[in-house]
Amino acid sequence: MMIAAVLPCYRVARHIEAVLRAIPPAFSRIVVVDDACPEGSGDVAAAVDDPRITVIRRPVNGGVGAAMADGYRAALALGADICVKIDGDGQMDPADAVRLTDPLAQGAADYAKGNRFRDFRALAAMPPVRLFGNSLLSFLVKAASGYWTIMDPTNGFTAIHRRVLEQIDLDRLDRGYFFECDLLSRLYLVDAVVLDVALPARYGDETSSLSVARAAGQFPAKLARAFLRRLVLRYFIQDFNMASVYLLLAVPMLGFGLVAGSWEWLRSVESGQVRSAGTVMLVAMPVILGLQLLLQAVAVDIAAVPKRKS
Repeated sequence: MMIAAVLPCYRVARHIEAVLRAIPPAFSRIVVVDDACPEGSGDVAAAVDDPRITVIRRPVNGGVGAAMADGYRAALALGADICVKIDGDGQMDPADAVRLTDPLAQGAADYAKGNRFRDFRALAAMPPVRLFGNSLLSFLVKAASGYWTIMDPTNGFTAIHRRVLEQIDLDRLDRGYFFECDLLSRLYLVDAVVLDVALPARYGDETSSLSVARAAGQFPAKLARAFLRRLVLRYFIQDFNMASVYLLLAVPMLGFGLVAGSWEWLRSVESGQVRSAGTVMLVAMPVILGLQLLLQAVAVDIAAVPKRKS
C-alpha cells in the first residue's frame, strides 16, 4: 500500500529538515504544506534532497485544519492509500509511524491515533492541572464524537485510510486546532473504526502556536455542535432505535421536572410554605425516570462504537 506523510508547517523552519530526513523509506510520498509560514518552512523543505517531497504553499494562513485538508487532497491525488499526519516541530518520531499504519494495512482499523497517556513517565512529568484538563477534554470528546474508547483526542500523530478519508467532506472540517476532534466526530458518521496506539511524545525547544486560552474559549461550543450533529444524524436521520426512544422520553421528562421543580422551589421560598408530598413526587418522578432513560441511551451509545466486524 502507498503510504504518504502529510506535514502541516507553520513556524517550524528550525525543525522541519530534521523531521523530513527522519521519515523512513516505507513512506512513498511526503506532502509538506507551508501554511503561509513567515519563517519560510516550505523553502527549507523544498531544499531537502528527497524526490518523495512535494511542497504545497498556501497564500494565506488558515490553521492546521486548513493545511491538513490541502495535504490530504494532494496525498489522495498522488495515489496514497494511507495518510499519516506528522507535525513539523519534531515532537513525533516518524519511526513510530509504522505502529499507526500497520492496523490500517491489516484491515483492523480505518483511523489510528497516538495516545500519550499510556506512557507512565509522561504522566508523571505532567502537571496535575494539565492532566485533569486533558482527562476532562477527553471525556467531552468521547461524548461529542461517539468514540467512548479513545483518549488524548488532540494528539496530532494520526493515520487515516483512503476508504474513509474519501467519505469526509474536507471543506467542512474545522480549520483550527479543533481539527482532530472534528475529524473524529465526522469519522463516526461514516462508521470508521478508530484505534488508540500508545505512543510517547518528544518535547524539546519547539514553540507551540496553540493558545490555551483561545482553545478553552472555542472548544466547548464546537464540542456542543459536534455532539448535537451526531445525535440528530445518528439517532433520528441515519437510524432510529431504542436510544432514539429513550432520548425522546428522557429529554421532556427531565425538562418538565427541572422547570417545575425550580418553579415550586421559588414559590416555597417566597411564601415560606413547604410544598406538599404530592408536589414533591410530581417533580421528582419525571427527573428520576428521565435520568434512568438517559443512562440507558448512553449505554446503547457506548455499545454502538464502530467496530471491525469479524
